[in-house]
Amino acid sequence: MSGLIPYLLFPGNAADALRYYASTFGGEVRLFTYAEAGRADGPGDAIAHGMLVDGPVELAGSDAASGDDTVSMRGMFFSLLGTADPGALSSWFDALADGGEVIDPLQKRPWGDHDGTVVDRYGVHWLIGHQG
Repeated sequence: MSGLIPYLLFPGNAADALRYYASTFGGEVRLFTYAEAGRADGPGDAIAHGMLVDGPVELAGSDAASGDDTVSMRGMFFSLLGTADPGALSSWFDALADGGEVIDPLQKRPWGDHDGTVVDRYGVHWLIGHQG
């Protein structure tokens, strides 16, 4: 395991979201339903726990249980600055923008680095970039 691993609560589309992130970043998706987890606080076929592992980006998430809030990001981004080569980072930016919204295009900054911000189709905010 790495350090910080975001855990996102989705409004019933956790399986789709985690598969989308796997298609964007690579890695393996592991999904476990409420029924498989022996939990009764959500629909049996909903995702009680899911993970994106064995790739350059690790994420976890589930379909929100009864009474839980779902993912809503304000005043923050998940930063992927320098986490891969420039080509991969550019590809990730484009993939996350598909069905989402580019806030600030991936571009060269006055200090020489490249970065940009995007909100993906699931409402997750990303800061992506690289040096030089």
